[in-house]
Amino acid sequence: MPCHPASIATFLLGAALCVWAQGVSGQSDSPQGESTQSLSTLPEPVARVVSGHSLSTGRLSIFVQDVDADAPLVAINTRVPRNPASTIKLLTTYVALETLGPAYTWKTEVFVQGNRSASRLTGDLLFRGGGDPWLTTERFWRLLRELRARGLQHISGNMLIDDSYFELAPENPASFDGQPYRTYNVAPNAFLINFKAVRFLLFPDPTNKTARIDVDPPLANLKIHNHVRLKRGACRGYQRGVSFDMPEGMAAGVVVFSGQFPTGCSEYGIWRTVLEPQSYAWGMFQSFWNELDGTISGTVRPGSAPSDTRPFFTYKSVPLAEAIRSVNKFSNNVMSRTLLLTMGAEMDSVPGTVEKGQMVVSRWLASNGVASPELRLINGAGLSRDTRITADHLGRLLLLAWRSPYMPEFIASMPISGMDGTLRRRLKDNGAAGRMHLKTGRLDDVVAIAGYVYGASGKRFVVVAMHNEPDVHRGPGNELQDALLEWVYRQ
Repeated sequence: MPCHPASIATFLLGAALCVWAQGVSGQSDSPQGESTQSLSTLPEPVARVVSGHSLSTGRLSIFVQDVDADAPLVAINTRVPRNPASTIKLLTTYVALETLGPAYTWKTEVFVQGNRSASRLTGDLLFRGGGDPWLTTERFWRLLRELRARGLQHISGNMLIDDSYFELAPENPASFDGQPYRTYNVAPNAFLINFKAVRFLLFPDPTNKTARIDVDPPLANLKIHNHVRLKRGACRGYQRGVSFDMPEGMAAGVVVFSGQFPTGCSEYGIWRTVLEPQSYAWGMFQSFWNELDGTISGTVRPGSAPSDTRPFFTYKSVPLAEAIRSVNKFSNNVMSRTLLLTMGAEMDSVPGTVEKGQMVVSRWLASNGVASPELRLINGAGLSRDTRITADHLGRLLLLAWRSPYMPEFIASMPISGMDGTLRRRLKDNGAAGRMHLKTGRLDDVVAIAGYVYGASGKRFVVVAMHNEPDVHRGPGNELQDALLEWVYRQ
């Protein structure tokens, strides 16, 4: 994904590489991130990567500190604001744990408006969204199953949706990188079902010389035009030769598939976001309600929940401590953005806004001695070219989190080296697998990693590395990170 470009000078490896037992450091207070330090200030394995790829220390920040120490083991450009990409989710999720509590749950409330007798409602069914970021297909089905279990079956009216718990300025899902249908670009909504995502699964259909397309979850109001043809060949190529488009936009609900699908593919899946939030919820409601032998005669419309009436049913989300595992392990952008809005609503006032959430985070940091005047949180997810934080402040936040009563929940939310999440294929060798809990971050020209390393000696370290340099995301950045993390593991 594209990000803020940077211009950078090249530093050459010096004659000597010096790594002192008590630690290495090199600081630059320049707000532009320029540095005149030599590579002798870097751990030797890291310096070799920098030299081998002609990288620059001027766009690299590293913070390493033993959790029981009073000073960093390594401090390279730690006061320079950098784009942290998705590692900023560590800040959002940790402050959410501290302000909302690990047992916090979101509530989706259901109201019946009209006359109800036996299994029939003559009136409207209203859903008031409470910002549940994990209202997946399975959980929404359970919600509807609970309504059926309470005797509701036939609705002579509409499905109303009150999503006023959050207030966001209109945004173009294509504004970040021109990919409006990618799931990482989904905007938050107080009644967001399954992240508005659909999995399209393609299978070769030789009889009809096309590809059969299955849709999960089924959406009653989504139309699919299939113009895919089969071609003989191996299963390869970008998106296996298949093109996805919504030529009339999301509001129209028409998906067009075209291209040539290789006969060598047994199946291929494409995840995309479709429809507007209320239309998506309506399509899924229709499909599932019909499966549950329910009926509804109306359509979907905006609504406003009554303030003087108790809900017919309230459906609670998974606890916050469980939700943040999806945020950090799989770098879920819309869930992280929802956390920021929720903090604004709960710790300030309803409706939750980005600005309120940012103020909650800033106040919490200041009150806990880790004020970050350079911080630009933007949306809380790192999906921005303008997010900024220093390695020093992110490192100090992780040290603070280590001493928190919620430390176990926080660390458990991070990917484990060589095992799961975004680290499942990295750091498997040299004894490092399972010894690190780290959040990764990647945008075009940006790589970052932050978290905790359990060293071979039994010591635990906080590690933060942020690198903003042209093309660093194409391989050199990960190589540098792995060299650093393996070096820390050996300390």
